[in-house]
Amino acid sequence: MLEQIRIVLVETSHPGNIGAVARAMKNMGLSRLVLVRPKVFPSPEADARASGAQDLLAAARVVDDLEAAVADCPVVIGASARKRSTLWTAMDPREMAALALEQTAHGTVALVFGRERTGLTSAELDRCSHLVHIPANPDYSSLNIAMAVQVLGYELRMAVLTEQPVSVTVAESDPPATAAQMEGLFAHLEQALHDIGFLQTGREGRIMQRLRRLFHRARPDQREVNILRGILSAAQGAKSMRAPEADSSDRPGVASGGGEPHASR
Repeated sequence: MLEQIRIVLVETSHPGNIGAVARAMKNMGLSRLVLVRPKVFPSPEADARASGAQDLLAAARVVDDLEAAVADCPVVIGASARKRSTLWTAMDPREMAALALEQTAHGTVALVFGRERTGLTSAELDRCSHLVHIPANPDYSSLNIAMAVQVLGYELRMAVLTEQPVSVTVAESDPPATAAQMEGLFAHLEQALHDIGFLQTGREGRIMQRLRRLFHRARPDQREVNILRGILSAAQGAKSMRAPEADSSDRPGVASGGGEPHASR
């Protein structure tokens, strides 16, 4: 199960921290590291701080943006310094571990960590399906990024070692939608809401955030996302995006669009 966990670091500024994260990961049996626009990498300092985990650095993937780092992941968990945002409550590390291990049955689970000083932006948090918060001492709650990875990695490892039961209550006939497919749905939904006059330009933010949270809670599968996009296309009429990939059995009377649905604006 741990091999299905991906650690994603966003714009890490100090190469030594990347090495320290690799060491923390290897301590806990994690091996998949993705770096989003690191300031310096590769680096001798990263290698030195890895202290025996240089193989993780050698295998690390470097990408240009968070979207590329998590596109294929059905579940994306963002590490947040805030226990509660305006729209949702973050899980604690133990809850995160139970959820993450349960969801590895459906694909790769990404744990996303932000910049050392500022963390993840609001837009990056919006791309996450869940948040996790480490309940540190409120009088001194600042954690080095490698410490944060170590804490969450420890909870994941303990959940595996103690064979913590998972609660999959409903068997899914179709795979859950990936992060990329969900982003396609959100872009299509926003455009459709503009087209029907529900959204006003410049005032989309809070409404779209709430709709993101709604659909992330619902956890639609890939077929359900295709059905929703078919409905949006029908509502848009001539203004529709390229035809979604919903097939005729999902949307009676409408032929399959074929190919991947695009979310170009």
